[in-house]
Amino acid sequence: MKNNIYETYDQHFESLRNFINVSLDDYLGIDNPQLQPVGEAMAYSVGIGGKRVRPILTLEFCRMCGGNIIDAIPFACAIEMIHTYSLIHDDLPCMDDDDYRRGKESCHKKYGYANAVLAGDALLTYAFQIASDAGVNPSIALLAVRLLSEYAGIYGMIGGQNMDLQNEQTDDVKLDTIKFTHKLKTGALIRCACELGCTVAGASNKQILAAREYAENFGIAFQIVDDILDVVGTPEELGKKVGVDAENNKATYVTLLGIEEAKNLAKKHTEKALKALDAFDDNKFLKEATVNSLSRHK
Repeated sequence: MKNNIYETYDQHFESLRNFINVSLDDYLGIDNPQLQPVGEAMAYSVGIGGKRVRPILTLEFCRMCGGNIIDAIPFACAIEMIHTYSLIHDDLPCMDDDDYRRGKESCHKKYGYANAVLAGDALLTYAFQIASDAGVNPSIALLAVRLLSEYAGIYGMIGGQNMDLQNEQTDDVKLDTIKFTHKLKTGALIRCACELGCTVAGASNKQILAAREYAENFGIAFQIVDDILDVVGTPEELGKKVGVDAENNKATYVTLLGIEEAKNLAKKHTEKALKALDAFDDNKFLKEATVNSLSRHK
């Protein structure tokens, strides 16, 4: 039986996830038959699960900075749509070529290649529509759109995905290159999520800097755990094929450091992330979520 601390944590986590999922369902209730099957593909890909890490970070940083998470939910949904679009495209045959995502058929396997490309494109552009229509102060909406544009684009996630593909073409990838690749590919949207929450809440410069410090370190730890799980995880736990990195000759934290040293590095960055959270009041939930991420199995 779980103790009261964990019950409180689980209740808060499920409350946030439910709020996010209901909001995403509302945004993605595209019932016009003329807009199908792309509308269905969008809703399917967003709705097949996921940890909702990024939108939870947006809501939590908003809350910890004294804001109202209702104001932040459009931006939380927007970043989850951008994340999902990246996964749809990652799974395509021209990228990672994965047939399954979260235990379900990948978007292109269920709806076809062309519809998967369009669904990803539609989620990306819809995210900006939602952010710009959020009903908050126009200056906040403008800054949020600016953050989404930077962190999702060539200077963020897309730049990291480009580097990730390039890393597959060489056997001489250095650790610094891996760190910079994933600072962009994985870390950029995590930083964006945290900064969006701060922005909506009108956070201080000190809080924004602490949120960035947290995101930088949490993003590295999160990616290292992903790399480890691709080696030691199972398809049943992960809901997708394992061993993909080795199959694609991809340099990872595990291939460069080995599993034990990679685990130690993940722990080091997790500790730095936890220290950064000391700048915020009422940080207990996010601290526990950060620690739990280090020992996750999917």
